Amino acid sequence: MTALIVGSLAACAVGTRDSTPPGVGPGAVASGSLPPDVLRGGSRWTAVQWADLPGWGQDQLFEAWNAWVRGCERPAPQQAQLCAEVRPLAIATPEEQRAWIERRLQPYRVVEPSGSAPSGLLTGYYEPIMAASRVPTATHRTPLHGPPAGLAKGQTWYTRKDIDTLPAARAALQGKAIAWVADPIDALILQIQGSGRLRITEPDGRQRVVRLAFAAHNGQPYQSVGRWLLDQRAIREASWESIKAWAVSNPSRLNDMLWSNPRTVFFREEALSEFDAQFGPRGAQGVPLTPGRSIAVDPTSIPYGTPVWLASQGQAFNGQKLVMAQDTGGAITGAVRADLFTGWGSWDDPAYQLASRLKQPLQLWVLWPRSGG
Repeated sequence: MTALIVGSLAACAVGTRDSTPPGVGPGAVASGSLPPDVLRGGSRWTAVQWADLPGWGQDQLFEAWNAWVRGCERPAPQQAQLCAEVRPLAIATPEEQRAWIERRLQPYRVVEPSGSAPSGLLTGYYEPIMAASRVPTATHRTPLHGPPAGLAKGQTWYTRKDIDTLPAARAALQGKAIAWVADPIDALILQIQGSGRLRITEPDGRQRVVRLAFAAHNGQPYQSVGRWLLDQRAIREASWESIKAWAVSNPSRLNDMLWSNPRTVFFREEALSEFDAQFGPRGAQGVPLTPGRSIAVDPTSIPYGTPVWLASQGQAFNGQKLVMAQDTGGAITGAVRADLFTGWGSWDDPAYQLASRLKQPLQLWVLWPRSGG
């Protein structure tokens, strides 16, 4: 899954990993007995003491351990050696887990490459659950498509408006509809989030839950429909509740709003076993996301699979805790930027409510293997 934030209605992209070890590279600066600074493509890491991490020692570390173990299914090279020790520690006491972290890892404050430490940004994203039909009906008329034949990664394809209006685009998607939903805004939400669960009604009336995972997009730039409405002073806040209310009041302009975002996302259907249903979709690291403990990051700043200490204070969330960098997204760019995976649910579920409210200051510390440890 590529992370797609709810609060600012942003979009998806995939970055690259950098396995440069700490303490090397131009501009490394010694800091007393601490390791030197680490310069990455999108950030600078400055070594600190454990006492410098706000709230360190107060988190329920075992809650993050499941996310860490899942990350060890596809560990980054620099984390692979640690994974042999991470798994048995899943049943250790919190004190044993914390002592092991302090012995094996070095905390680094993540700042801008220049060394400045402006306030970062924490947002949230979730996996929506919505009703769907396997075939079009009088009420379910908006299709969710798989990729058209021959679509190459990075290829610029028809826009959202083209898909709705051009015969050539519609012909290319003939037979590619996976399911149909009742509300075109729900389809847009699913595309923006990048993944979702569908309660599908089959032609024979049977119902089952499946997952739609991100497969590709049409290569067009993402534009926020919320921003489009705000610029026209049509709404006062870019929430999905406000957007849906505007659409109900302005049905003749619904397509204008939808077409303001030329990007379309295509999906693939995945079976959802009882075990898989306990986890989120797979993030960019390739492992299932864990609610409240998986974050999307800019991988040029923080590599996938890295344990991260997160601290944020705001109306939606106040706390400090251990999370894992396991996903990315088009709006997730910059040194101190994270998108917290909040879980899955419908409009009235806590996962959506938290994700929709999260937009607040952020501080990050990466926990990196000690040299020679």
